[in-house]
Amino acid sequence: MGRAPPGKRHVLGNGAVLHVLLPFAAAYFLSYVYRSVNAVIAPDLARDFNLSAANLGLLTSAYFLTFAAFQLPLGLLLDRFGPRRTDAGLLLIAALGALVFAFAPVLPMLIFGRALIGLGVSGCLMSGIKANVVWFPLSRLGSMNGWMFFSGGLGLIAATVPVEIAIKLANWRTLFVALALLTVCASLVIFFVVPERDEPNKPEPLAVQLDGLRRVFLERRFWQIALAASTLQSTNMAVQGLWAGPWLRDVAGLTRDAVAFHLLVMAIATTIGFLFWGNFATRLHRRGVPLSTVYIVGTGVFLVFQLLVTIGIARGALLLWAGYGFFATAGSVSYAILPNRFPTALAGRVNTALNAMVFTWAFIVQWGIGAVIGLWPATAGGYDPHGYRAGFALFLAIQVGAWAWMVAEARRSGQER
Repeated sequence: MGRAPPGKRHVLGNGAVLHVLLPFAAAYFLSYVYRSVNAVIAPDLARDFNLSAANLGLLTSAYFLTFAAFQLPLGLLLDRFGPRRTDAGLLLIAALGALVFAFAPVLPMLIFGRALIGLGVSGCLMSGIKANVVWFPLSRLGSMNGWMFFSGGLGLIAATVPVEIAIKLANWRTLFVALALLTVCASLVIFFVVPERDEPNKPEPLAVQLDGLRRVFLERRFWQIALAASTLQSTNMAVQGLWAGPWLRDVAGLTRDAVAFHLLVMAIATTIGFLFWGNFATRLHRRGVPLSTVYIVGTGVFLVFQLLVTIGIARGALLLWAGYGFFATAGSVSYAILPNRFPTALAGRVNTALNAMVFTWAFIVQWGIGAVIGLWPATAGGYDPHGYRAGFALFLAIQVGAWAWMVAEARRSGQER
């Protein structure tokens, strides 16, 4: 493991892609597999543990709960110890969680394993973004973050048809044992390949770190983006990570293989979107278009696709969910907007504060949709389509309100300037 010389913020040049971006991107790939895999194995889990819609939502959303709970401490750890040591250690917890999940005999143990996984991968994205802030110039930050999100999209792809094939060859328990081994490998690569930060970085006292976090939450410019980002991104996570699969089965009436194929197409569209929005926003920003404008337009179109899904349009479901996945990733631009509004030293705390909000709401949405669906009697093969419509509509309304406030704030800020 090398140690970068002091004096420069990004000293590895093109080598930073190999030694910094790729190791963290690989870990984020695995985190997305963990996040999304239940959309495919939901029928197996429901069968093996006799799960209701509410219990299925609770089980899957346990990932989001522990993930969100650790975001604020994570920001302090990233700014104090750096992304390399922080993420390498957390990934070992994720590996343990995968093993617990794989061998769980009852639902509470299954939930505990899922919660450990969420805690363990809670640093994957933020560690990668923090490393990008340290090692790349701000002019490339949007693009580098875009590649990070792209790797997550590849994980989303891997959690569709490839997972379905793996289950047919073995079973979901064996799959999680394999994921545990891969997670240990990712931890070792990050620890031994990623260089140390390029400055001595005398740690701040805890009181100073907490004061920096307080400054983030008291800053109006943080809330201008964070409120909409938390509702929009969390709903996408909750739906893609679980409820898209059952919707395709119960509303569109598709077979299990067809569901996996539709999820694959949506995952591919999501992956393309991750790569597109980061680079597209960067290019427009260089031409004078604010990142916030790109964010507002992209997420606005995403709301339209959510409305179509909520109505329950089954014809053309493949194109509908592909558009859903592509425009949902416009939300990733928020992680390039907020760091530019604060000093670099606060970058970890800024993005983890946002992430805490996103994943807390994702827990509420994923569990909440299941609770609403459960208000209707289950059908012979799944859940009542009316439940999906009601659950999706509830959280869509909240998103529209948050998005409208963001637009109003953007106009007010423009008038002030």
